Amino acid sequence: MQKRTVAVALTLTASALLSTVLPAGATSPGTYATKTPYAPQQDLRAYQQAPKGFVPVFTENVSRHGSRAASDSEDGDLILALWAEAAAAGQLTHAGRRFGVDVKSLLAAMDKVGYGQLSGRGERELADTAGRLRKRLPTLFEGIARNSERIDVVNSGKDRAVDSGNLFAAALADGDPGLGPLINPARTDADLLYFHKSAGGEEYRDYVENDKRLAATLEGITDQPATRTAARNVLKKIFEPAFVKRISAGEFSGIGTETEAAQAVYALYSIAPTMSDEGSWNMGRYIAPREARWFAYLSDAEDFYEKGPGFSDSDITYRMANVLLDDFFEKIDAKRAGTGNLGAELRFTHAEEIIPLAALMGLPGSTEPASPAEPYTYAGNAWRGASVAPMAANIQWDLYRKTGKGSRGSKYLVRMLYNEKQTAFKQGCHPVSKGSYFYDADELKRCFGRARS
Repeated sequence: MQKRTVAVALTLTASALLSTVLPAGATSPGTYATKTPYAPQQDLRAYQQAPKGFVPVFTENVSRHGSRAASDSEDGDLILALWAEAAAAGQLTHAGRRFGVDVKSLLAAMDKVGYGQLSGRGERELADTAGRLRKRLPTLFEGIARNSERIDVVNSGKDRAVDSGNLFAAALADGDPGLGPLINPARTDADLLYFHKSAGGEEYRDYVENDKRLAATLEGITDQPATRTAARNVLKKIFEPAFVKRISAGEFSGIGTETEAAQAVYALYSIAPTMSDEGSWNMGRYIAPREARWFAYLSDAEDFYEKGPGFSDSDITYRMANVLLDDFFEKIDAKRAGTGNLGAELRFTHAEEIIPLAALMGLPGSTEPASPAEPYTYAGNAWRGASVAPMAANIQWDLYRKTGKGSRGSKYLVRMLYNEKQTAFKQGCHPVSKGSYFYDADELKRCFGRARS
């Protein structure tokens, strides 16, 4: 019965995705998954004002690195090897003849930037985000400069995260030269910002590498007739039908299967927008919106089970993110206690940390795990990599303090922004008033189980 339920759920998902009808040349929203370039989710003029008497005294964030080149040339190498075989056999379509030129050009651009390194677009994403942060909280940064408070910059140690932090900090200083001398030299904390590969992630790594249920679930999602249909539709845009049949028959298994070949095309399609400053590649001509959406779903399914909410009876994918959430609370506590002189804490990391933190915090789109009997589907779950962790995704907490006469002691409120959109904390956390995005700092500690007993 369980296998039948899983099969039915997957069949319904495949039918829904592959029957999507879009205008010719349109790009389906979310088809780049976690490779989606960054865009702020709220206008600077639309934020809710803090309650009367409260002023910002501290801000902290965690940000994914900006848009980047692909990690390596593997996908391009695979599909170009098949392309060369087809070219030699005279089995390229009209679009297919152009495809090889586009792929070689895209690979050359990524090689020049450096595989895995920030692209020009990624650099702009970080600099622009820093500029908006300063504009959102002008009195905070004026106070930081006036009181000679420090700005801390922390990274995972990986080049693209290091570069992201440095670019972000430089953009803050460019907007206000008085901040430059107050920015601490960037430091690396892999246990905090690369926890999936650090000592605290050992159990998680065993899950990803050896968990049989995980492997069977992902295999069941990928190994469907819908995947093979989508793969052949992609390959037929590049190769003549006879050559596609040869790929499907396994003649080129030493290079790649039909699914692997189509996934390579999708990978190039999804990374191309992150390289928009280096060139223009209309990779959408080689993959229709409905096929792009299907392969985005396969990519999202892997991230959902390996990094996100995962199975409903396990927290293995996001439990380790507690180290990062703890750090958020510790920095708030230090500011309230006056034990440090930080005005801002800026952290730079990766999707492997943002995605589990979003699940741990119950951020929008990351609240629902999947039942072991009913696999993750677009129809049944709101989780999407494009919104949970696009390039340069960020989570920000702003701390406000009550000022003015008549205040007994100090009262502190926290506001959260998720990809620069004011966002309510998880269910069970109570704001200071109905509809408010401001929460008492002690209420948040209670809600997240950080209050002292």
